[in-house]
Amino acid sequence: MAYIFLDESGDLGFKKENSSNYFIITFLFVENKRTIEKVVSLTHKSLKKIHKKKGGVLHCFKEKPTTRKTILKRIESKDCSIMTVCLNKSKVYTNLKEEKHILYNYVTNILLDRIFTKKLISLDKKIKLIASKRETNKFLNENFQKYLVDNVRNNHKIDIDVLIRTPNEEKSLQAVDFISWSIFRKKERGDDYYYNIIKSKIVEENLLFP
Repeated sequence: MAYIFLDESGDLGFKKENSSNYFIITFLFVENKRTIEKVVSLTHKSLKKIHKKKGGVLHCFKEKPTTRKTILKRIESKDCSIMTVCLNKSKVYTNLKEEKHILYNYVTNILLDRIFTKKLISLDKKIKLIASKRETNKFLNENFQKYLVDNVRNNHKIDIDVLIRTPNEEKSLQAVDFISWSIFRKKERGDDYYYNIIKSKIVEENLLFP
C-alpha cells in the first residue's frame, strides 16, 4: 500500500484584510505509514503532560519551537517524500475566487497529476490518499473525493482511494501539518528556518499563478 497524506496552510479568503497572501497544499507520501505514525506517537509521549488537555492532537502553529524542530527532524530522517504547490492568491482568476471548493479541488488535482506523471510513488501498489478534513458539508466532501478519483482514473488509468479524516483519526496528518506550516511560513513570512529542516525531502515545489 502506498499512502499520500494531504494538508494545507493559509486560507482561501480573498476579501478580508487578515487573509494570507498564499495558500499552500502539501502532500506527504510514504509506503509504510507506520513510520510517520511513530514520529507523531513518539513526540506525543515526550510531551504527554503538556498535550493531555489538548485532545492528543499536535498543531504546529500552537507548539513551541523546540517541538516543531524535533518533529520535523524526525520526519526528515524517515523514508518519505514531500510535494507542495503554492497558490499566489493575488493572481487567481475572479471567477475562481467565488468558487473556493472548486479552486481547492483543482489545485489538489494538479499535485496528484504531477505525482503520477513523474511516477513519484509506486504505481503497482494500491494507493490511498488521506486528506485532512476541512469541510463539514457532506456534499462538498463527496464532490472532492469523486473529482479526484475520476480524474486519476481517466488521466492515468489508476484506481485510488480518497478518504477524509481528522488529525485525531489519522495521526500522520499531524505530521503533514508541521510540514505544510513550515513551507507556508517560508513563503508568507520569509522565514525558512523550519523549511530548511525538511528541505531535503521535498521532491517538487510549484508556484501556481506566479
